[in-house]
Amino acid sequence: MDLEIINIASNTDNNRNIKSRTHHSKLKNSLCGDEIKIDLIIKGDKIIDFGYEGKSCIYCQASASLLSEISINNNKFEINELCDDVKSYFEGNLKIVKKKWKSLDKLFKTKNKSRKECILLPFKAIKKIISV
Repeated sequence: MDLEIINIASNTDNNRNIKSRTHHSKLKNSLCGDEIKIDLIIKGDKIIDFGYEGKSCIYCQASASLLSEISINNNKFEINELCDDVKSYFEGNLKIVKKKWKSLDKLFKTKNKSRKECILLPFKAIKKIISV
């Protein structure tokens, strides 16, 4: 197990339920059973707050933690673009995420590609909300 992934996942600042949420999404990974729930407060086009909860592996938890940090106070269109970039990364464009979203470097490594579905789950859940 990668110690960096454990450290990222241990940042649980945004691992919480937001009762006054304006948007909500919940997804389950059919391959491994990971579940993630995302609550957002969006005003205009800006994500004001992000909370997540889940029954998931360490890779999914780390992914949700990083995504929550990036999303707060960011424009939903930029986060939607990030979700597209992340998908592109796992389709072989290995430099696209690292170039634009430096904080994801620790998670988006070639050695973690086997955990693709775990890492993508939070991105798929937020995309369900912001691409509408």
